[in-house]
Amino acid sequence: MNAKNLNILLWVAVSLWLVMMLNGLSGPSQMEARTLSYSQFLSEVSAGSIQEVRIQDQSIKGTRTDGSRFDTYDPGDPGLVADLLKNGVTIRAEPPSQPSVVGQMLAAWLPFVLMIGVWFWFMRRQGGGGGPGGIFGFGKSRARQHAEGEVKVTLRDVAGCEEAKEEVGELVDFLRNPQKFSSLGGHIPRGVLMVGPPGTGKTLLARAIAGEAKVPFFSISGSDFVEMFVGVGASRVRDLFEQSKKSAPCIVFIDEIDAVGRRRGAGLGGGHDEREQTLNQLLVEMDGFAGNEGIIVIAATNRADVLDPALLRPGRFDRQVVVGLPDLGGRTAILEVHMRKVPLADDVVPRTIARGTPGFSGADLANLVNEAALFAARAGLTAVNMQMFEKAKDKIMMGAERRSMVMSDTEKKLTAYHEAGHVIVGRLVPEHDPVHKVSIIPRGRALGVTLFLPERDRYSMSKRQLESQISSLFGGRLAEELIFGPEHVTTGASNDLERSTSIARKMVTRFGLSDNLGPLAYADEEGEVFLGHSVTQQRQISGDTAEAIDKEVRIIIDRNYQRSKNLLLENMDKLHAMASALLRFETIDRDQIDDIMNGRPVREPPEDTGQATPPKGNGAATGSQPMTKPPIVGNAVGGA
Repeated sequence: MNAKNLNILLWVAVSLWLVMMLNGLSGPSQMEARTLSYSQFLSEVSAGSIQEVRIQDQSIKGTRTDGSRFDTYDPGDPGLVADLLKNGVTIRAEPPSQPSVVGQMLAAWLPFVLMIGVWFWFMRRQGGGGGPGGIFGFGKSRARQHAEGEVKVTLRDVAGCEEAKEEVGELVDFLRNPQKFSSLGGHIPRGVLMVGPPGTGKTLLARAIAGEAKVPFFSISGSDFVEMFVGVGASRVRDLFEQSKKSAPCIVFIDEIDAVGRRRGAGLGGGHDEREQTLNQLLVEMDGFAGNEGIIVIAATNRADVLDPALLRPGRFDRQVVVGLPDLGGRTAILEVHMRKVPLADDVVPRTIARGTPGFSGADLANLVNEAALFAARAGLTAVNMQMFEKAKDKIMMGAERRSMVMSDTEKKLTAYHEAGHVIVGRLVPEHDPVHKVSIIPRGRALGVTLFLPERDRYSMSKRQLESQISSLFGGRLAEELIFGPEHVTTGASNDLERSTSIARKMVTRFGLSDNLGPLAYADEEGEVFLGHSVTQQRQISGDTAEAIDKEVRIIIDRNYQRSKNLLLENMDKLHAMASALLRFETIDRDQIDDIMNGRPVREPPEDTGQATPPKGNGAATGSQPMTKPPIVGNAVGGA
């Protein structure tokens, strides 16, 4: 209940109290009287000490001969009047008491007033009868309007996407000085579609445009248009643009537009009449017979592949701005923005942290700074040092440590050899990302993890790099098999097998890296999301071709499986040394791994003094998709 409703209820209570007080004051004044029992009253009547009585209903009030007053209650005695007359008592009979006019009105109308009040209260809780959330406001827009100058975010607060900032920077000039462009025949863009992975700052960029242009800003989600009643979404689109016309020039921001803008007649996820009518109305409002001059529609999505082509054509969304994952310089700038609110120690170097976080989005980096601050608070520090950032990075990349999880000596030894197998094969195969850290401390759902970091920004991968990644994925399972025997191989390598098989199949069906099948694509990009899983649209291929694909995938898997096995057999001494180091220290980093691979004694790990060993990796990511987080391999719990 808001403050306005509380004030209304307070005034109603005060009014009722005043009415009751006035009603009480309007009645006859009464002197203080003594209450008698009925038997005492009869005794005084017989004694002749009662001078006068006033009878109203069954209430008896009277005066004695000495002037004192009394009152009593008539139990319905039929001989009372005769006794009073016999003893010379003056009798005054009054009509039955009637409630006051105000009381009668309250008794008659109070229930109805209460019912109406409760109804209005529920209506206000639902957003008001005619408001966007009320029962009579289905067709009203739910967009939240920010007045001119209310948005304080500017382009200076956005970092890591300089190209996108340049693209949208012209919108600010259009809104501030439209004559500059109209004098040369140019017109303001009708719409801008921002595309990029989650957490890259698309919404923040839209707010920055509104903050720079100093114009009204309407923000709404694509899901706010869709309701269970057909026609409601289209009505809300019309209402949104009607409000926008009154505030033009202005910006309308639609977040997650794929919720309403999906391709019509696409099969999976399509055929929804309400969504299609809403999309049709949006198409008409953006570029129909009625012009919407001065209104710029900015939309954001990370699924541009499912949007309807009519929505993407020029005249509706004239520009598509890609807001991708930041590179090394972008990550450094983003970290500096978020570090302004955090007290930092002297050893913190944002660029060093950025080199160790390839593939992180802006939201990931904000979370990194926050986790580091939480670690520093738990440790009782007054400033966040480099060690706290290193701990936060490990938690985000590899999961939280589960030191309470008790592992037997056999499980711990098996996990140590499993992770050592990943590290040794990854170090020996060509063009593989260097290992940054390996640990046998349970993290998340894994019993142990190995983290590889690339040394520079990478946007594509060669056939050699992909096959090296497959070989390193098999290193853990093969180490278990060589040390403990085939009968003791565990389910911990299930994720490694899934990833290696997926890479090999993509090499054959999507990347054209098969020696026998040649440069042909046998599978399309991942399409619709159905029941939480991406559905890959498989091309129509014959049974013989499918069999050839399976054979080629098998050749790639067998070739790298054998290579990984040979490397471990040739470096069995290093495998034992690394497993021993993991059992002793639980976590080792790149410097200690270098000692083992070069045959030197393993140095002691650095003490936790707040000085973290900076990562030596730099850049982007690995995998079949560019700019993703670095690969992490490990021994999973229960094969999950």
